[in-house]
Amino acid sequence: MKSRLLWKLLGVNILVIGVVIFIVWLAIDYLASDYFMTLMKDYNISPTSVHQMFLDATHRSLIWATLVTLGLAAILSFLLTKRVLAPLTQMTEITRQIATGDYTARVQIASSDEVAQLAAAFNQMAVSLQRVEQLRKTMVIDVAHELRTPLTNMRGYIEALRDGVIVPSKETLESLHEETIRLNKLIEDLLQLARADASRGTLRREKVVLQALANQVVGPFQPKFAAKGIALRVLLANAEGQILADPEKLSQVFRNLLENAWEYTPQGGHVEVFAERLPDMVKVVFLNTGEGIASEDLPFIFERFYRGEKSRSRDHGGAGIGLAIVKELVEAHGGEVGAQSTPAETRVWFTLPL
Repeated sequence: MKSRLLWKLLGVNILVIGVVIFIVWLAIDYLASDYFMTLMKDYNISPTSVHQMFLDATHRSLIWATLVTLGLAAILSFLLTKRVLAPLTQMTEITRQIATGDYTARVQIASSDEVAQLAAAFNQMAVSLQRVEQLRKTMVIDVAHELRTPLTNMRGYIEALRDGVIVPSKETLESLHEETIRLNKLIEDLLQLARADASRGTLRREKVVLQALANQVVGPFQPKFAAKGIALRVLLANAEGQILADPEKLSQVFRNLLENAWEYTPQGGHVEVFAERLPDMVKVVFLNTGEGIASEDLPFIFERFYRGEKSRSRDHGGAGIGLAIVKELVEAHGGEVGAQSTPAETRVWFTLPL
């Protein structure tokens, strides 16, 4: 491709130079020649022989000038065109590397023209592909780990029952039931994450009142919070008016954040959900008391399967997918997510455009 494009560009340059030389040639033969004949007549000089000498000398000079010009033009065009096309050559090679699974190569950018902009966009694409591939590998490892634990437990119970090591009892059946529920929840979380990934093109936007939607979602959570002695308050008065959103997807965001707040709020703590009006957007904040998130963990809590090693460890259960689903759904609406934490409380928030 590089060679064909290079020779095409060289051919265009040489063709343009040839056309210019041809026009100059015609101008000399007709315009300059007529002007020369007029001058000869004005000075009473016989123009016949002198005229031919003038044309021959001019044509020879023009031929040599043309050859020199074409040579210089070809050399300069070749060097400059090759320099301009260098990023395209690199992109071709890097594309082959990406096709083999190597996402580390990048195009070297040495200018700021349109080709450089294309190279920058190409590099950004390579970075995104590398990140997606890393997430995919991490997800496969984490899913395998999450599935292995309950399956190993279930296998152990079943083999022990089969071999008569333990006798069937209510406690044994309850343990098997809990492991089954754990597997089912993991599979459901994965399905929700897949739906969230695909939600950008499937949103069914309509006018939504945040306070009304929050009241519908909070209702089923009230007994769960009360059983743990957690005070739950929802104050969305600052979100008056309607926003365009998919009510089903937005309800999922509220449910996941409420579940997250309940999970990490200690006995007797409190959870608040409130809104802030910002220019052209509304910000909804979920505040819960309890041990905060470590500063080194905070930037990654919306990553898939990510959980900190302290308060947000596997001891709390779950597969670390809930906040990743929130991030996908909010960004599908054109919003952003974020979190802040202190040793005494944590705030997880998202924004939605008005």
